[in-house]
Amino acid sequence: MGNQDEKQVFRQLLEASSVGIHLVLSTFVGLAIGYGLDKLFNTSPYLTVFFLFVGIVAGFMELVKIAKKQGRN
Repeated sequence: MGNQDEKQVFRQLLEASSVGIHLVLSTFVGLAIGYGLDKLFNTSPYLTVFFLFVGIVAGFMELVKIAKKQGRN
């Protein structure tokens, strides 16, 4: 295997391993934003639940984007 092929494989592995990080971080960020806004506006738990859902959806959208990118290679 050539040096270029090894770099390509390493890049694909790195992108695939970042999926879990994207899911966790986007969920946590959504939760934190919602929690902060709920405390600010005293609307608990509505904004926490809403932004948690938004974070989860954003994480899965990133997962689909990475999967499509991997499928093209």
